[in-house]
Amino acid sequence: MYFQLEKTGIDNPPAITHPGYYYGFVGVALAFQIVFLTVSLDPVRYRTLILASVFEKFAFVIPTFYLYSQVRAAGPIIAEAALDLIWGILFVVSYFKVSGHNPDIELASDLEN
Repeated sequence: MYFQLEKTGIDNPPAITHPGYYYGFVGVALAFQIVFLTVSLDPVRYRTLILASVFEKFAFVIPTFYLYSQVRAAGPIIAEAALDLIWGILFVVSYFKVSGHNPDIELASDLEN
């Protein structure tokens, strides 16, 4: 996306007039990909980041579906929002699944062995 500013404006008119917002969005989206990878390595340890991940997903899904209901968003972006909705739901499920784990107890048992 960093190299598709003009193409994005052509494919989804009107042209982008505030590239700072565009590049800011791309940068935040890229940074969160790193957050997602970090959480995947140790979900118990990074459980609180799962909440940030849920927020990141729904912060895109909710406005996109709202815009679609007003006929202000195109079909392809709805497909992307639907995927983010699924990811967001999976993050919620993951958050509750890892809540039963106590890393201090697991660490203590590891040290004993």
